[in-house]
Amino acid sequence: MKITFYGGSQGVTGSNYLLETDDTKILIDCGLFQGGDDQEKKNWETLAYDPAQINYVVATHSHIDHIGRLPMLYKQGFRGKVIATGPVKAFSQIFLEDTCGLMERTANNLGTSELFNQQDVDGVIGLFETYPYGEIIKAGGAEITLHDAGHILGSSIVEIRVEGKTIIFSGDLGNPPVPLLRDTELIKSTDYVVMESTYGDRDHAPAEQKKVELERAVEDTVTKGGVLLMPSFAMERTQEILYELSDLKRNKRIPDIPIYLDSPLAIKATNIYKQFSEFYDEEAKNLLSSGKNFFDFPGLTFVEKSDQSIELDQDKSPKVIIAGSGMSNGGRIVNHEKIYLPIESTTLLIVGFQVEGTLGRRLRDGVKDVRIMGEDVTVNATVRPIESYSAHADQKRLLYWLSSIESPIKKVFLVHGEDTAKQALMGKIAQDLGQETVIPKEGESYEI
Repeated sequence: MKITFYGGSQGVTGSNYLLETDDTKILIDCGLFQGGDDQEKKNWETLAYDPAQINYVVATHSHIDHIGRLPMLYKQGFRGKVIATGPVKAFSQIFLEDTCGLMERTANNLGTSELFNQQDVDGVIGLFETYPYGEIIKAGGAEITLHDAGHILGSSIVEIRVEGKTIIFSGDLGNPPVPLLRDTELIKSTDYVVMESTYGDRDHAPAEQKKVELERAVEDTVTKGGVLLMPSFAMERTQEILYELSDLKRNKRIPDIPIYLDSPLAIKATNIYKQFSEFYDEEAKNLLSSGKNFFDFPGLTFVEKSDQSIELDQDKSPKVIIAGSGMSNGGRIVNHEKIYLPIESTTLLIVGFQVEGTLGRRLRDGVKDVRIMGEDVTVNATVRPIESYSAHADQKRLLYWLSSIESPIKKVFLVHGEDTAKQALMGKIAQDLGQETVIPKEGESYEI
């Protein structure tokens, strides 16, 4: 059996791993590369394998850096099965449809042909087969089981048993406790682990602190008479923020300030959340059963039309605007940032990981002069990151998850992290757990 690392091995995007046996080829994820022109150009590179020869793809979850090239795979001949949970299929459809437009603009900027089109999206969505957690899925000569990763709704840890060996792909591991989601499932036995390392070099602040920081950000914004901008990913982060804000409002811990969800994509994602309440944790289920709807509360307005979004910039009264994209590399948030970042009373609240090369990363790093939509913008606003809102496990949680595996692990492969994060985590694994760990290079193969 051979594993080859085609993406996600050098950086935090483009996840794409190929597991090959004598008679079966299984891809784990097929994501877009994101984070500036150099990364995005890689999406147009010729694949090192023949998509028509792939039997199965397992989609760990529906973030674009994990599923974004699935339509391209279909366009180039893939006709196998895509294995995922129900929420992943539903989210993938709306996110891949949205990505079509983005990739068309990127292709124009790069002067190249389109990566895929809507027909390719429809085609690959038609290949999805959905399964619950814990079910054994026959995939040629392999058996696949999905476990709850606790990262976003429907996200999976992938267990593959083949040729008498077991390999675990962590996907993206969650950062419990997280509103709505169950805790990350612990794995008891495996031979090999392919593990993410996004926050392998740091620990998050205590989970309870994030709500306090959110509360303070809203209160400070009202005190200054300003606007609170929140670039937020359409899925998971937005819904978690809404959950927290509804609780703060319900318990009168924040002033009665209007809250706008200004993202048609996030609104669609929120509606999908409503369809899959069986994936919620017990607290969220209990709130729903008692009539407390955290996606529909007084003061919350869903903004779907573009003219309504423009009106938010014409009225400078205190408000909270939650808009995509989460790394300020597109979407309606950049319109608001262009207007409000020069204003001192504005607060920009960053609640997610910011990839190198994105506007969000520059803002998070404190750059005071940025270019937005072709215009130079001076940043006079207060920029406040809350890293405890990350959907990714930190170093301590990653080590805990890995140490919970009781059987001797033959090798750990670290992926999906910047170099400093992977090196730091590899050192801690060696020091604390004494396990053999490697950092594979892109295109590198290992016999296992």
